[in-house]
Amino acid sequence: MSETVRVVVARVMPARPEVVFDQWLDPEALQDWMCPRPVQVLDVTVDARVGGTVRFDVDNLGKRVLISGQFLAIERPHLLKFTWSNSNWEDPTQASVVSVTFEPVGGDETLMSIEHSLLPPTEFESFHSGWNVTFDQLATRLTY
Repeated sequence: MSETVRVVVARVMPARPEVVFDQWLDPEALQDWMCPRPVQVLDVTVDARVGGTVRFDVDNLGKRVLISGQFLAIERPHLLKFTWSNSNWEDPTQASVVSVTFEPVGGDETLMSIEHSLLPPTEFESFHSGWNVTFDQLATRLTY
C-alpha cells in the first residue's frame, strides 16, 4: 500500500449538534458550503443510509471534478463516516475516509471535528486548508 496522510480539523459551530449534523445530509445545504470558494458545487446527491452514496459534481475553477463516496456510519447527531474518492487524483480509484464527530458545547453550540484519513500525501495541504475554509463557510451558513 502506498503512503497516506490524514488531516484533522476542529471548530466550534454556532448551533446544536442535530442542526450541524443535518447540514451534512442536506443536498441544498451541501451545495452552499461544502467546497472552499471559489470552487463551486454544481450538483449533490445524498442517499443517507449506511451503504448509501454521496456524490458532488464540482467546478474547480473551470475544471470538472467528481467526488464520490459511500456512507460507512450514520449515527445522528454524533457521527458521520464515509469514503471519499476524487476523479482528479493520480489514482482516482483510491478512497480516503472522512469521519465527522459532533459534540455539544454549552447549550447551543457544537464542537465539530473532522478526520480525513488515507489521503495521498500530495493532498495534505489542499485538504487542510480546504476543510478550514469549508468549516468557516458552514459556520456562516449556520448564523443565517
